[in-house]
Amino acid sequence: MKILSVSDRVEPALIGDNSPLVIGSVDLILGCGDLPPEYLRRLQAKYNVPLFYILGNHDIRHQLVPQGCTNITGSIIEQSGIHFLGFSGSRWYNGNMHQYREREMRAQIRKLWFQLWRLKRLDVLLTHAPPRHIHDAEDRCHKGFNCYRNFIDRYKSKVLIHGHIHKFFEKPADRISLVDQTKVINSYGYYVFQI
Repeated sequence: MKILSVSDRVEPALIGDNSPLVIGSVDLILGCGDLPPEYLRRLQAKYNVPLFYILGNHDIRHQLVPQGCTNITGSIIEQSGIHFLGFSGSRWYNGNMHQYREREMRAQIRKLWFQLWRLKRLDVLLTHAPPRHIHDAEDRCHKGFNCYRNFIDRYKSKVLIHGHIHKFFEKPADRISLVDQTKVINSYGYYVFQI
């Protein structure tokens, strides 16, 4: 399965006439947060594939789900035999929407323990914030979650893809870190990967 992931920055080329991607070249789109619902809707319509998304700390206009898109926050979704799980938001820093303390995010994960135990494996974890000490920063807003590190250790997902950390990459490999057997990918802007 070829996946287009997007986060944090609208990429006009992806929805324009001169897209770097050929229609039919991706099987799924993942939205890692902080993107306007109109953009997600246009991506889904242009590429005509399922679009799963979570919310970022700046997403305040998603009361209505963009047509054709699925918010997978706190849900395990299966697509073509691949299992996805999403968690929205960032670390708490000023009390606005979609901000969580470590214990609150840990509680969200704990609610799914039985489903994860029955599933036995998870392929893709979709988050807005990164795991702690992997691609994150030291300011209150951009610290990652320790519980995501614990999630990697316990459930060994193949991929954890996140947004939130704004960074330009000279080459695609610069956005990927390997933690045990899990590829942690910063999706800032957009990234295409295979699973």
